[in-house]
Amino acid sequence: MNTRALAFLAALTVFTGPAQAGPFSDALGKCLVETTTAADKQALVRWMFATAALHPAVKSLAPVAPAARENANREVARLFERLLSDSCNAQTRQAVQYEGELALQTGFQILGQVAGRELFADPAVAAGMGELEKHLDTEKLQRALAPQPKDP
Repeated sequence: MNTRALAFLAALTVFTGPAQAGPFSDALGKCLVETTTAADKQALVRWMFATAALHPAVKSLAPVAPAARENANREVARLFERLLSDSCNAQTRQAVQYEGELALQTGFQILGQVAGRELFADPAVAAGMGELEKHLDTEKLQRALAPQPKDP
């Protein structure tokens, strides 16, 4: 697999939905999660945020300086290299050999999900998400979610 394809696959793995997992991609995902440090997961969250901030819908809300994005890219590239080449090399080789290159997608999706959960588990982020509640019409939502009488 060439470097450009690996970079594209890495981006897809973090930002796409679930893929079909097999035993080797599961083992790779487990290794990726177990061998990343808290600092590694923070780097992954920074990279995810810096990349997502390019989307036109949020670009004005969260501008990321090009130098910061470049640093995040560099940091996560080194992380991916270390994980695939050193920390989880045996699992990477087996996953690709027996389940194909899509096994990398599944493995990194698992890691991305863990990093995302850690992002939203942060007390400040959780409190910020809780602020949504003050804008909700709870009575309207309760009516919408209430069981409806069945037609005879």
